[in-house]
Amino acid sequence: MQSTLDVLRGRIAVVAGATRGAGRGIAAALGEAGATVICTGRTSSVRSIESDYHRSETIEQTAELVTQLGGKGIAVPVDHLIAAEVAGLAERLRNEFGHIDILVNDIWGGEILKGGPAEWNTPIWEHDLEKGLRILRLAIDTHLITSRYLLPLLIKRPGGLLVEVTDGTSSYNASNYRISVYYDLAKVAVNRLAFSQGHELAPHGATAICITPGFLRSEMMLENFAVTEKNWRDALDPTRAGKGLPVAPPDFALSETPRYVGRAIVAVALDPDRMKFNQQSVSSGQLAREYGFTDLDGSSPDIWGKLEGQ
Repeated sequence: MQSTLDVLRGRIAVVAGATRGAGRGIAAALGEAGATVICTGRTSSVRSIESDYHRSETIEQTAELVTQLGGKGIAVPVDHLIAAEVAGLAERLRNEFGHIDILVNDIWGGEILKGGPAEWNTPIWEHDLEKGLRILRLAIDTHLITSRYLLPLLIKRPGGLLVEVTDGTSSYNASNYRISVYYDLAKVAVNRLAFSQGHELAPHGATAICITPGFLRSEMMLENFAVTEKNWRDALDPTRAGKGLPVAPPDFALSETPRYVGRAIVAVALDPDRMKFNQQSVSSGQLAREYGFTDLDGSSPDIWGKLEGQ
């Protein structure tokens, strides 16, 4: 795949949920390609918004990274559960740019609520109802509210791209139970959102896809395994258990950086024939096979391909 330097210069992208993890990686990849990236989220250095996480990453840091990589990063603190805030974001974008070219719905925020492995497989009648409903609000309501107010800007011009971000492809999730009733429903629903919104966007010349990263080496995942990006492979060493350190499962060898799924989105955005993916559920690894991009270390991990026997 040819260099993506400057290929999205002049394009306006919104990454909703850009604070950390996949959202930050997607924003960074769009920045690599020269795009102007509006980075939204709740954790900000300039405005205090209650978050489901108590972490140090901010949307301002993400915007700075976008700019460092060659794009233009703009941080806008937004709680995507509050319709008036998203409506205000839309009005600002309408006044400043008139339209947007790419909308990435990456909002999540349920990692702590879903719990660790010891809490998985808890039946619905034993699961905390308030936490479960909160998971659904964070995963689904946020995406619906964001699309309601920002899609009018995406269809201002033909060629717009909507990306819904989830965990698991439609084919995998259709036959595999995912952690809990609430988590399972949340991730399946986001896949379906790309299908239904793609149906509505197609007459306007816009494309909607749902993309899942693979085994993501997010900030939280690296911390869970007590490693950094530089030494992440150490987590696979079984002798760590004797030292009281967590050992990652074998599939962690096929993990990927958050930038990888971002490069997948850039590849789709550059494809003049991207409508072929409209309404579809795809993975970062699948798109790497399609377009030939790689992760930061030159590898092309494809955990979903392995799990689905591709």
